[in-house]
Amino acid sequence: MSGTPSRTGNQHEAKDYELRVQGHIAARWATHLEAASLVNEPDGTTTLLVRLLDQAALHGLLQKIRDLGLPLVSVTPADRGRADHATIDP
Repeated sequence: MSGTPSRTGNQHEAKDYELRVQGHIAARWATHLEAASLVNEPDGTTTLLVRLLDQAALHGLLQKIRDLGLPLVSVTPADRGRADHATIDP
């Protein structure tokens, strides 16, 4: 079928993302936001490190952030494996 993206063998490999939102988030929200790491930064933002299976999961997380009224600052692919070693900042 023309116009269909080609699929690779690692299409289901989880990817790490770093999301930054305006404002500070309590550590108890980490589970709801699927975050391996949640760090309240000195500049008044919160950095979330997440591992997601696919783009649909990323869009779902972005909807949760929107529904909570958190202004999104950035979404960046993160170094592979950072979510495995991340911790929640109290």
